[in-house]
Amino acid sequence: MSLDKPRKVFVCSCERSMPGFGDSVARGCKNAQIQSGDQLCGAELDRVRSALSAGEAVTIACTQQAPLFREVAEDIGFSGDLAFANIRETAGWSREAASAGAKAAALVAMAAEPVAPPALVTLTSNGVVLVYGRDEAAIEAGRQLADELDVTVVLTRPDEVAPNRVWDFPVVQGTIRNARGHLGAFELTVDDFAVPAPSSRDRLRFGPSRDGAVSKADVILDLSGGMPLFPAHDLREGYLKADPADRAGVTAAIAKAARLVGEFDKPRYVNFSADLCAHSRSRITGCTRCLDLCPTGAIAPAGDHVAIDAEICAGCGSCAAACPTGAAAYAFPDAEALLRRLRTLLVTYREAGGHEPIVLFHDVDHGEALIDALARFGPGLPANVLPVAVNEITQLGVEAWTAPVAWGAVAVRALCSARPKHDLTGVGRNVTIANLLGNSLGYGAEICGVIEADDPDILRSALDQVKPGSNARKPATFLPLGDKRSLLRSTMSELHRAAPTPVDRVVLPAAAPFGGLDVNVEGCTLCLSCVSACPTGALSDSEDHPALYFSESACVQCGLCAATCPEKVITLAPRVDFPAWSAPRQAIKEEEPYECVRCGKPFGTRSTVERIVAKLEGKHWMFAGENARRLELVRMCDNCRVDAVMNEGFDPYQAPARPAPRTTEDYLREHEKPDTKPV
Repeated sequence: MSLDKPRKVFVCSCERSMPGFGDSVARGCKNAQIQSGDQLCGAELDRVRSALSAGEAVTIACTQQAPLFREVAEDIGFSGDLAFANIRETAGWSREAASAGAKAAALVAMAAEPVAPPALVTLTSNGVVLVYGRDEAAIEAGRQLADELDVTVVLTRPDEVAPNRVWDFPVVQGTIRNARGHLGAFELTVDDFAVPAPSSRDRLRFGPSRDGAVSKADVILDLSGGMPLFPAHDLREGYLKADPADRAGVTAAIAKAARLVGEFDKPRYVNFSADLCAHSRSRITGCTRCLDLCPTGAIAPAGDHVAIDAEICAGCGSCAAACPTGAAAYAFPDAEALLRRLRTLLVTYREAGGHEPIVLFHDVDHGEALIDALARFGPGLPANVLPVAVNEITQLGVEAWTAPVAWGAVAVRALCSARPKHDLTGVGRNVTIANLLGNSLGYGAEICGVIEADDPDILRSALDQVKPGSNARKPATFLPLGDKRSLLRSTMSELHRAAPTPVDRVVLPAAAPFGGLDVNVEGCTLCLSCVSACPTGALSDSEDHPALYFSESACVQCGLCAATCPEKVITLAPRVDFPAWSAPRQAIKEEEPYECVRCGKPFGTRSTVERIVAKLEGKHWMFAGENARRLELVRMCDNCRVDAVMNEGFDPYQAPARPAPRTTEDYLREHEKPDTKPV
């Protein structure tokens, strides 16, 4: 793989504790100047300093001493491109290290791929803390925080609580009904709120209570022992919950609360484009994938689209992985940067002589620690397993699971804890779709999967059990460009092109992010309400004549067309139709326009006009008998219809004449007895 620009790559044997991979890296990274060494962080540090002084782009195949190398770069004023790659724990410290040269080259090449940092969200805390508890433990926690923070203690249903001699902070009674917000901006609704009586003697006695009191705080320390105030509470910044019976846990929570004062930056994990959102149209709900998956409640409906609260978002990326349009796009890194890194990794690995690559996604915290432990205390990773660090494995969309397969990976795995902090429902759906595609196209069964492990030996055992899929293929080399939908489109096309046994269509489970439509053409009246409801332009019409067209590659299976259709003739069909994805839009139904019976101007669809006439003719008093001529108005264009009504004195709403009112005289006249007197 040729790097985009010349680089100096320092490859260290770490005091000869692993093979020197210099030749392998040179073979895989065509545009790099390789500098091999044994102790680049010590005796040979000047070599690195010299390269940095020259202002060249530099990659150092060491992450353990990255802080030292950054300090050297800062001291000499280096502002160029400096990257780091870990080839020790991931390749060199392994019982298969002698065969891991291609992997080392691939990891070095991937590290040079630029990744733009995400935007930051700043949370500000002024140190206002609310301690929520039941007894003296909450008061004691407030007492420990009072010297540093502005403390309020709320006791829910307190029993025997001894009053303080001097109150340094407020202690009140109340039960939190609901809570919302984040670090620096919590708002709580409190029922049974009451303040203590100053005359409390042997125990706290509270005055009259009221419901609906509102309290605001920057930090919440929950020692109540009850249900959490937030979903996925351990991911809510500023909300600290501890079991009051766990002294160590309470002490740790108090210490953490004391540190939550000031400004705190967190990444804006998800970039959101409201104009791409397919949530709803005309008050009809369509796509709810992100709402169903968000663990923290950071996503809420906001009209035709949803809104994502960046302050609450915990960065799991489930919304972005499930979003079919790319409205929610993960930014840590973005999908294009991630796929670009994957392509560089796999193409370099192949060019450096590697075989049967297995991509292993892992997060930074749990995954890196487990891989390091496997390298330090066990056999290390297999030589053909290529680790790729991501922020969370839940951020991986269908394109991230399938693109490596198109580029030559024989299997794709994601490593997570046996007790994952994020729900893996979205991951399971995407893996199911990826496996259906892989199996149908001949890549092999279970080509994608998740390894849940907290023990390095379990990780190694799971990797050893991976059975490579078919190798009878020509790996793709396409460049990942564009937004998420474009990446998905190109990935599907190349996955099909490189398939060992390609098929034209693969049926997918419900809620898949792409598919087609089954339309009852005879029942369709070409009203085109589905066109106006479609958020992606998958359904379109014609300016020349009545017609309905469909572009399958743009359909996201949101269901708005089916929900909007007045005739109920549209059914979603989750699938991948590969020829349809590469074909232009297809005509679902076309008709000749209906021509005005007076002027001949085309103004509507023939099926619609004829259906209206058939439903009205002879079946309603307004269009029956002498009023049958009113049907001609339906057959006229708008101009002729107005002309007929105005100039011919024709009232389309004229009803039959009402009968004259009956009077008393009419009644008497009808019931008057005939004269029976003799003549």
